[in-house]
Amino acid sequence: MPRAAPQPDRASPPDQTIRRVLVVDDSRVQRRIVSASLRRWGFEVDEADSGAQALARCERAAPDLVLSDWMMPGMDGLKFCRAFRNMRRETYGYFILLTSRSDKADIACGLDAGADDFLTKPVNPAELRARIAAGDRILRMERELTEKNRLIASTLDELQKLYDSLDSDLIEARKLQQSLVSDRFRDLGTAEISMLLRSSGHVGGDLVGMFPAGPMRIGVYGIDVSGHGVSSALMTARLAGYLSASAPDQNVALFQIANGQHAMRPPAQTISALNRLILDEMHTEHYFTMVLADVDLARGDVTLAQAGHPCPAVQRASGAVEFVGHGGLPVGLLEGARYDQVSFRLGPGDRLLIHSDGIVECANRSGRLLDDAGLAAMLKELRQTSGAACLESLVWKLADFAGTEDFADDVSAAMLEFKR
Repeated sequence: MPRAAPQPDRASPPDQTIRRVLVVDDSRVQRRIVSASLRRWGFEVDEADSGAQALARCERAAPDLVLSDWMMPGMDGLKFCRAFRNMRRETYGYFILLTSRSDKADIACGLDAGADDFLTKPVNPAELRARIAAGDRILRMERELTEKNRLIASTLDELQKLYDSLDSDLIEARKLQQSLVSDRFRDLGTAEISMLLRSSGHVGGDLVGMFPAGPMRIGVYGIDVSGHGVSSALMTARLAGYLSASAPDQNVALFQIANGQHAMRPPAQTISALNRLILDEMHTEHYFTMVLADVDLARGDVTLAQAGHPCPAVQRASGAVEFVGHGGLPVGLLEGARYDQVSFRLGPGDRLLIHSDGIVECANRSGRLLDDAGLAAMLKELRQTSGAACLESLVWKLADFAGTEDFADDVSAAMLEFKR
């Protein structure tokens, strides 16, 4: 029987990372000896007789592995190695210097030039194959890392797109939430009311507002929903509907009287109704603090109920500041919670400030809270400033106290001022 033709030695695994090899040597015989072994092992081999020619070959098709002689006329192996390392390429190329030198200083010089390994001439095929296998392991790890980095970069790009989309949605949500406080200032005849709503993030859990409650009568409220972010903002939107100024039939603080008119329930009764509503119907983990005031604009009489919200500040025309209320439980925590009311009268030049804990619990850089005393001091300094200007000045002073304009909590306030 005729003998089978000899098969090339292709023991390299099919997933070999090194596939294309460039052999660089000014000796044609040496190139052919090395190239013959490489082809038997299944590599695609290209040859160059000088460093300049090798660079041109690399520009045309980047090799996975370079086997380059050190001593060559013109551009030697070190200069070629440096130029090879400066070439732009997507993947790493492994570089082995072929040399008869064995001095440690020469090896260090080659490593500094960018070589990865050395082979002593004349080249031993077994050693050559072992060095290529070592290089292949390194290139495989490098390319696996490159692919993982590519996947990470792609994932980060997708996440950035999602973040940008979410950020855009949150900006729109902020505009919608700010629109819940449509009247930042209103002249009520005998009095004026100004409102401030500033979220610590895109959206927050604070809300302030007012609604008509009959001739010469208004309801004023401040709300602070637990937590931050979208879920808290959605809760404030729901509560704004329960205390609507434009739809009195849906306002839980109002009831209908003769001739289609509406009157206001006692504030404590309204807060109790909201407490039942939250516990029985909304099924949420959120709770909120609140102050609700019933204000008689003709007489200046104020009746308010407090549910865990900071005690409102009353500043008299003289500049003196007092805090009213008894604290109370937040809304949505305990069934059957009772809420107390306080009553007082505001005269010409007096004002009422309903504010969130983002003001009195604002901390300075040493951790000290502003507290009621600090707020009272600021109001005294601003006793000659009124309306929206007063609230904006209050925010500036708060930023000066905190040492930053990026507050840790939402800041909100409703200020009712009786004219002199």
